Amino acid sequence: MLIYMLATAMTVAMLIATAFGLHQEAERVRVRTKRFEGFGARWPHRH
Repeated sequence: MLIYMLATAMTVAMLIATAFGLHQEAERVRVRTKRFEGFGARWPHRH
């Protein structure tokens, strides 16, 4: 029974870590997009 509890805890921990990682990556991409918005007028094909 203990092994199932450990497996469940690890699965939940991995799901939380994955969700957190995706959130961090989305935030990073959003900041990068904001930073390069100024170049949009010069290079329209970059959008």
